[in-house]
Amino acid sequence: MAPETLGPRALGRATLARQLLLERAELTPLEAVEHLVGLQAQVPRDPYVALRSRLDRFRPESLSKLLADRAVVRTTVMRATIHLVSAGDCLTLRPLMQPVLDAELARHREFAPSLAGVDLGPVLDHARELFAERPLSGRELRAALARRFPHLDPAALAYACRCKLALVQVPPRGLWRHSAQVTTTTAETWLGHQLARRPSLDDVVQRYLGAFGPATVADVTTWCRLTGMREVVERLRPELVTFRDDSGRELFDLPDAPRPDPETPAPTRFLPEYDNLLLSHADRSRFVTAAARAGAVTATGRVLGTVLHDGSVSAVWRDEREDDRVTVVVTPVVRLTKRATASIEAEGRRLARVLAGRAAGDARVAS
Repeated sequence: MAPETLGPRALGRATLARQLLLERAELTPLEAVEHLVGLQAQVPRDPYVALRSRLDRFRPESLSKLLADRAVVRTTVMRATIHLVSAGDCLTLRPLMQPVLDAELARHREFAPSLAGVDLGPVLDHARELFAERPLSGRELRAALARRFPHLDPAALAYACRCKLALVQVPPRGLWRHSAQVTTTTAETWLGHQLARRPSLDDVVQRYLGAFGPATVADVTTWCRLTGMREVVERLRPELVTFRDDSGRELFDLPDAPRPDPETPAPTRFLPEYDNLLLSHADRSRFVTAAARAGAVTATGRVLGTVLHDGSVSAVWRDEREDDRVTVVVTPVVRLTKRATASIEAEGRRLARVLAGRAAGDARVAS
């Protein structure tokens, strides 16, 4: 019997359900962060906006507390980018993603030539000693490395530490309304535990499907940037179900994962910059058209804050602050109906009130 075909709308509704975007979930922030296998977080405010759109009665201060309590951390994992992950996931995901970070270091145009032939062992050992004493800013780390290794490029050595050590950004970096410059230490020092020695990539791929599926092998690769995903998925095949997309590509999924009716209503949702929903598939047509994508990504590759309406990227947004007022400004990337515009403005006002705190909040859709 031929596998069922899932069109873009069916795929979109399935992933939206798993991303907690069809209806806000009654999960704790920690449960949500773990379910989503982390949140993209190079912009400190982004995880708060992401969870505000996904959780019922979410309070940003509750996520700040998790950071302060070391229950979640900001670290470099999937795609060699900063994510907010649970402490347990940091210890599991970070060693699994080491090949991605090794490749990042090896191809760096500026630093790779400076590190050719350098024995990094003593450098990393010294950095571990420094981080064991206290968290360091990038400037402090470079200065300390320059003193110890005066004939080497300190910036290149610091970047090697970023790629070779499991570094976490410590609070107040990433706190709600109280972020600061980046200071780091090792995950082992901050969390008091060693990295997992034999983490299971199979388990992580299954979790990916639970949060982003149904998906092709290329989608899994895009999410993590690891090679060899075909072998992993084939190993898991007996535990998975398969479908086809409109182009005939094979999709893999967990048997009991939600796959709602394609006509299930999808409410308006505001996503932060770089939300993983839009970065975790090779084929993103389930959420965004080529024209809309062009409006949501800048020439430099920056992914703007986006607005989902009826399950698709329909606009981008930013917030403007003036005196005691915050305004969420929405710019459509597709033609909006009056009904869609009203829905987006209403949801934008709710987001603006969260961003504004004690200030006033409003929203408008630019013409």
